Amino acid sequence: MDFVQFIREEMYILIPVLWTIGHFLKMTPYVKSWLLPWILLVIGCVFSILLLGFNIQAIIQGILVTGGAVLTHELFKQTSMKIQGKV
Repeated sequence: MDFVQFIREEMYILIPVLWTIGHFLKMTPYVKSWLLPWILLVIGCVFSILLLGFNIQAIIQGILVTGGAVLTHELFKQTSMKIQGKV
């Protein structure tokens, strides 16, 4: 089973949007790192509801795109740390 098959095509745009928002939030001193996934989850669900309307499918899509954004960030971060020899 492929993770991407569950995300609707029009929702793919939210993954880089959330990734970028997370990057900027991480640079602010007011937001703790452990809060970032929760903030992105709320933002992802709100954006999904705005795009798809208020229904359970929109909330599920918000959760999935947030998971995609956080997963890609962690994959990028962990891989770059391994290449630099920090892991």
